[in-house]
Amino acid sequence: MENWIGAGIWIVLGIIVGTVVCAVVKVPGAQPGNRLLAMVFGAFGAVVGGMLGVGIFEFGDERALSAGGMIGALALSILMSWTYRWGSKSVI
Repeated sequence: MENWIGAGIWIVLGIIVGTVVCAVVKVPGAQPGNRLLAMVFGAFGAVVGGMLGVGIFEFGDERALSAGGMIGALALSILMSWTYRWGSKSVI
């Protein structure tokens, strides 16, 4: 049950990161759906990054609520959300 809670925390963390990245990276003439898509990319990146963080840093103790999982989730969600916003900024 603890791993499901950890995965839920990763998803919420990714949504928060996507919202913050949308507020920080301003795109002129942004469409209304960009914030939602950045939050989805952030949540997806957080889940993948959390799994990678647990697999790489916490190999012997595979709990989702570990330091490696949280650092991985935070790092990849920031990377994916920022890459989406940066990419959409250069396309427009």
